[in-house]
Amino acid sequence: MKRGRFITFEGGEGCGKSTQIKRLEAFLKEKGIDVIVTREPGGTRLAELIRGLLKDEKDDPPCDRAELLLFLAARAQLVKNVIIPALNSGTWVLSDRFSDSTFAYQGYGRGLDLEVLKIANEFACDSLKPDLTLLLDVPPEIAALRMRKREEETNTSADRIELAGDEFHRKLREGFYALAKAEKDRITTIDASGTQDEVWEAVCKSLKRLI
Repeated sequence: MKRGRFITFEGGEGCGKSTQIKRLEAFLKEKGIDVIVTREPGGTRLAELIRGLLKDEKDDPPCDRAELLLFLAARAQLVKNVIIPALNSGTWVLSDRFSDSTFAYQGYGRGLDLEVLKIANEFACDSLKPDLTLLLDVPPEIAALRMRKREEETNTSADRIELAGDEFHRKLREGFYALAKAEKDRITTIDASGTQDEVWEAVCKSLKRLI
């Protein structure tokens, strides 16, 4: 049986990942391709519980190292119980974030040692890497407007990581740029500041080598 493909979507807050993942899921299903969608942290019962811990800022928010280890624990559970079995069965997997977010957020954003992150992440992932990563990039001012609009429409408030501050989000954007530059064959950067249809067109172009 032919192995499924693993596609991840990355980017800062408000870049529009969720919208494009839904469109890609529908597109692949129309082509008769089995596909599942997951997210990080999340995708399993344990990982969803960890997600709640990571987003809570009230009682005992995790320190930077604890934050890293919680993300990696959720990823290890997701890889073993969901992603690898799906890929081995021929199913395509679309993930809202994966290991690149660890390097951007905890590495470039929090300032944790990148070499330590590399070793820890490879252990958590069992060395699994995406076949294709789509990095949706938007300027901070556009991202901020989108986030405010989303909060108003869903009657929600920003979580602990979304509230990390402008300097943090500047660093993680630079981190994503550095990751894309280092792995050009895997990571495709897409200007996500346009309309949803414009971004979708760029996503489709990036998929040509897989479909």
